[in-house]
Amino acid sequence: MQVDPGKYKGSISALRLIAAEEGATGIWKGFGPTLVGYSLQGMFKYGFYEFFKDAYMNLAGEEASAKYKGAIWLAGSASAEVIADVALCPLEMTKVKIQTSPKGTFPTAFGEALKAMRAGTTFPFGSIVPIWSRQIPYTMAKFFFFESIAAMFYARVFTAPKETYGKPTQLGITFASGYLAGVICAVVSHPADSLVSLMGKEANRGKSLGAIASETGLATLATKGLGARIIMIGTLTGFQWWIYDSCKTAMGFSTTGGK
Repeated sequence: MQVDPGKYKGSISALRLIAAEEGATGIWKGFGPTLVGYSLQGMFKYGFYEFFKDAYMNLAGEEASAKYKGAIWLAGSASAEVIADVALCPLEMTKVKIQTSPKGTFPTAFGEALKAMRAGTTFPFGSIVPIWSRQIPYTMAKFFFFESIAAMFYARVFTAPKETYGKPTQLGITFASGYLAGVICAVVSHPADSLVSLMGKEANRGKSLGAIASETGLATLATKGLGARIIMIGTLTGFQWWIYDSCKTAMGFSTTGGK
């Protein structure tokens, strides 16, 4: 839908068309690099977020950390994402190439596709700038709004002392906060995500980001495929935070938000 909006006009019709042209397995193209790439990215993102958040809090001091905690969330998440995207970039480039190449023109198997990508002059970090432009605002929104929404839930909806709520309830709050944060993330990062997808299209080889954006139009970049992405990113972000807080509780720590 992002790469060829004229052909793929809606989520349901796009799925039907892909299944008709490429079979049921067509919707799984690029699954290998997606799984590996975003697993590595998630590991670095969440791990380094805690590292940078703690480092910036220590640097700012207790009083400033309490007063400007939103700024610390933003700085910590942005710093973590810069590192995480270095791990993601080669695999994201491979995924996009697999998904945007016409049938039969590029390998779809993970190993063969990665080998073919090495022949390209821009691999492995040719897309790092557009990925940063997509992922850094996305991650800043993801962490900032998750922390803010979770705090709001405990301040305005679940107002009893946090320890009076069972772990299932606390993790439910975590999931809801993550889902809502994911919706905001999807909207914020969608234009850059569309550009990353369009860069992998053969017709756009050699074109600058500005040229691709100008030809496509801001409205199309910002809206085409957004509904499907909101559902995907909202659900994914909700589960990511649920897993994150589940791991924290398993190690004896509290879930995010509240006191």
